[in-house]
Amino acid sequence: MEKLFLLSQRKAQETKLDFQRFLLDKIDWNDRLIGILGARGSGKTTLLLQHLKKDLPIDGSAAYVSLDDFYFTENSLLDFSEEFHLRGGKVLLLDEIHRYPTWSRELKLVYDNFPSLKAVFTSSSILEIYKGEADLSRRLVSYNLPELSLREFIQLEKGIQLPTVNFSDILKNHVSIASEILDQVPPIPEFLAYQKFGAYPFFKEGKEKFYEKLKRTVQLTIELDLNAVENLDYDTIFKLKRLIRMISTSVPFTPNVSELSRKTGISRPTLLRALDLLERANIIQSLHKPNVGIGALTKPEKIYLANTNLLYALAEDNVNTGTIRETFFANQVKQIGTVNLAAKVDFLVDERWTFEVGGKNKTSSQIKDLPDAFLVKDDIEIGVKNTIPLWLFGFLY
Repeated sequence: MEKLFLLSQRKAQETKLDFQRFLLDKIDWNDRLIGILGARGSGKTTLLLQHLKKDLPIDGSAAYVSLDDFYFTENSLLDFSEEFHLRGGKVLLLDEIHRYPTWSRELKLVYDNFPSLKAVFTSSSILEIYKGEADLSRRLVSYNLPELSLREFIQLEKGIQLPTVNFSDILKNHVSIASEILDQVPPIPEFLAYQKFGAYPFFKEGKEKFYEKLKRTVQLTIELDLNAVENLDYDTIFKLKRLIRMISTSVPFTPNVSELSRKTGISRPTLLRALDLLERANIIQSLHKPNVGIGALTKPEKIYLANTNLLYALAEDNVNTGTIRETFFANQVKQIGTVNLAAKVDFLVDERWTFEVGGKNKTSSQIKDLPDAFLVKDDIEIGVKNTIPLWLFGFLY
């Protein structure tokens, strides 16, 4: 146990605070049980360690541990928490909790037995935290950490701190907002770079091997994270990889479930479940028409990869400019609202605003008779009236 405490101290000391994800200041750290979910590589571990270094005392009352440590193959989380509590522990930061089989039941017991102990855990977004062995719904406050936004990428890459922009403000005041940003940074070069390698903080480790690392991240998500939650056999894992390959080379993808089932060798119910898992793992994003019940067994109308970095890494020669635009818009906007497919244009947001996404030469003919409709254009720095530059939607968080 002492080794875990020493490791916690060392990791905290080595953690840098120069760049911090937006969620660090959004979480109410006073809650007794907090869950932070997100895609592998999005920065959950760093967020925990920054909270430890920035906000918590160094007197041993707060500690970081990873649940995939060998220590927990012979010792239970409950026993560890009890000993930590007896030593005066107040805040326990638990990383990779989905790698620990009985996480739900033991977390519930920790919460119930040690009321003075706060627990914060991270997990893959695959984890259905409210469907564990024990009911945590009345105890847990959960947050989602998405991939980097364009705004965060600019801050991490250039050191330029820019404010977030409210969605409704973009619709009403996009000209003045874009003008203010243009005074500080030319957005188009940063936007083009973000599309290729800006969604995951680990791009700072080296852009030359970024796609290799991203592909490996996808593999680990399936082989480790998804498998830890769903207990998949090797054959199913192989078929999931085949499914991702088929989607990646065909996006935007309108799924024919029967055809997909035949080509992948996955039964229809299992295939629909697989698509739901891949979406929760932030590998794909599924879009539906409005007013359609959405669940694990609902067929999506259209499938994109989760972000443009995955498109470049997995789609290889099938990267299409139009797909990049649509993928970026859906990825950024879904973090603050509901994105559906629209009948006559590309997207419907929060069942009210409609958006047609295109290049700088795109006309407004498709939206001229539609209420609350906007034309979103790539390759422009600033818009006019109901024409908004695409890059500006990267400042929503």
